[in-house]
Amino acid sequence: MIKKGNTSSAVAMAGNAVLAAAKGAAAFFTGSGAMFASAMHSLADAVNQGFVFVGSVLSERRPTRKFPTGFGRVINIFCMIAVIVVTIMAYETIHEGIHLLRHPGEASSGFWINVGVLILNIVIDGAILFKASKEILKEARAPMVSGTALLPAAFKNVGRAAPPTRLVFYEDIVAVIGAFLALVAVVVVAFTDFSLVDGLVTTLIGLLMIFVAFRVGYDNMIGLIGVSAPQDVEDKVSAAVLADADVVDIREMRIIQEGRYYHVDTVVELRVGLTLSEADDIMERIENHLVTVPDIADAAVAIVEDDGKVSWHRREAEIQRN
Repeated sequence: MIKKGNTSSAVAMAGNAVLAAAKGAAAFFTGSGAMFASAMHSLADAVNQGFVFVGSVLSERRPTRKFPTGFGRVINIFCMIAVIVVTIMAYETIHEGIHLLRHPGEASSGFWINVGVLILNIVIDGAILFKASKEILKEARAPMVSGTALLPAAFKNVGRAAPPTRLVFYEDIVAVIGAFLALVAVVVVAFTDFSLVDGLVTTLIGLLMIFVAFRVGYDNMIGLIGVSAPQDVEDKVSAAVLADADVVDIREMRIIQEGRYYHVDTVVELRVGLTLSEADDIMERIENHLVTVPDIADAAVAIVEDDGKVSWHRREAEIQRN
């Protein structure tokens, strides 16, 4: 089960724990507010990714008699815990930023300590962001790209990635931006009289953390309620069903996403003239075929005789007609 845990969250947890310790020490010795904000962000990320990794492991448990649909939504619960942690850290960061705006500090010592730690921050979080982007493309079954095309491709497909991978992706975008802004603040305060920049950057980093909390919170809230599968997944499943020689039409189909897995519930119409035994064999054949589709956890297929009408339309057509 541990091997099936989300790799991106495990790597992010370790990397952010190192960064939180390094930046916390730098903030203590130099008194930089921007560094303090960045340290709080890294600490929140490390705690979050620890929760999320545990949740991703537990979500891989097999269905039981008491929980017949499995534990896929457990990861959404753990991600919601992570949202609470981010929100608390964001509040503390914004509070510190407002304090620095009211009472700007003087240029602190340890300039090169701050610069070195923040450059390390950009490198580590940039590497984590790169890995999360690759994981998004892998989980979304999207074509692999590299170079400058990687980040736009990850943004395009992030909605189809697993909840923990989405969390890592959003958090590390903010982490890289936050580290860059903190680096700018450290340089400006050291070489100019514009000491307010420390408070401005600290507050901005806190606001970015709030954005992550709302974005991830929304994604996991709908995941807990039960969200329908993306259109491309629905198309793939319907194509797999209609590819069967004995299937004439799909009367109904519902695909619910839980974590990174999908549950299929469908009613298919078979050609006229089959015996009950033949129809039962076809139903079993369709179910067995569907669970071979990547990320389909289970499939429940009901069968009826062809009514002579075309019932199956893509979701967009249904929406437009209604």
